[in-house]
Amino acid sequence: LSSIVEDLLLITQYEDGALNLDTQKFDVLELVREQMESFEMQADNKDINLEIKQNSPKSLMVEADPDLVEQVFNNLIGNSIKYGTEGGRTLVGVYPLEENVLIEVSDNGPGIEPEHLPRLFERFYRVDRSRSRKEGGNGLGLAIVKHIIEAHGQSVNVRSTVGVGSTFGFTLKNA
Repeated sequence: LSSIVEDLLLITQYEDGALNLDTQKFDVLELVREQMESFEMQADNKDINLEIKQNSPKSLMVEADPDLVEQVFNNLIGNSIKYGTEGGRTLVGVYPLEENVLIEVSDNGPGIEPEHLPRLFERFYRVDRSRSRKEGGNGLGLAIVKHIIEAHGQSVNVRSTVGVGSTFGFTLKNA
């Protein structure tokens, strides 16, 4: 219950525009590696491999709030494990663009039906309410992700194919 209250307070701040960014230059791949390390035990419990895509650079500087970007990874990597297929994988790809960096978190889980995709980033929206309750989600994580990325003046998106998996992508400013 306290987690839901914290998330609701946080999302209310974001929606009210009261989010103060502590923008810094940092290596986004170092943050990815740290987050993957923190999820190792949870991933091992479901026999899910956590990997950085092979053609990703070894390091890449971005300009963003590292604590908030950490929360984005926490939600996206956590969801990929929580809803992923046992024995599957979570793959993070980082792609330098001209002014931005594209970051994608992919899984080879069950995928999401197309009719759910437009609403995924809404508060309390759950694709499968019974599975979400079992897995412990409160329906706020992706709404928080959206608000954090938009507070940085960037965008977040999702693509998914049933039976293949899902990819959540977002951009950050290249430093």
